[in-house]
Amino acid sequence: MSTEIAHLRQRLVEFTIQCTTHLKLPPIVKYSALSLFFDRFRPSVVRFLQKKKKAEHWLLQPLTESNLQLFVAELLLLQMHCSRGLSVQSLKSLGDMMITEQLFTVRDFMEAELVFLKVMKFEIGTLNIAYTLLDDLFIHFKEVAKVGELLNFEACMDMMDLLYEKEETSVLYHSSTSLAASILVSSYIITVPKQQCEFPILPWGKAFFFLLFPSKAFIDDRFIFIKS
Repeated sequence: MSTEIAHLRQRLVEFTIQCTTHLKLPPIVKYSALSLFFDRFRPSVVRFLQKKKKAEHWLLQPLTESNLQLFVAELLLLQMHCSRGLSVQSLKSLGDMMITEQLFTVRDFMEAELVFLKVMKFEIGTLNIAYTLLDDLFIHFKEVAKVGELLNFEACMDMMDLLYEKEETSVLYHSSTSLAASILVSSYIITVPKQQCEFPILPWGKAFFFLLFPSKAFIDDRFIFIKS
């Protein structure tokens, strides 16, 4: 079961991004959905099904790509319900357009919400996801160094998208804080011109620079430098 879901990972990430783009949803909704689905729902549903001799709902047996897409869409509904009031009917219209292998009814969407919440044990908070931590680090970085203005936050988000696409990469990060700091440092190295490649000494930045560049990073009183 775990292998089957892993095989569909990239397509499900692309599906999530396409849905959030079509609905013009803010990045926090997109990354909350990615975090909830891949970091929490995916392992939870595997454990849930392993404990059951027979799945309790047809949406879980078999767990097809279309069914998983339905759960992704339901995640977006849960994320947007409070802030924008996205209706089930609106989401069904999106599902009819985006989910091509199967046609789901409004009732299916409503049932998917109950199944999802049961699998998650009604724990769907997203306070400490990597995106919110990355945003906080980015703001802090710009406050302490002018060079922070050169950092492209879009590059940070592109890197986060790639990490979610790759199972073998994303599972290496068990800490949202470490993931956020790693993305910021890596994006800095990629996007900031070499002649200005000096990174202010911050508690969360120093360790990652010396981990990524053990032979090229050196430090003075205020900055970490990368030798070209």
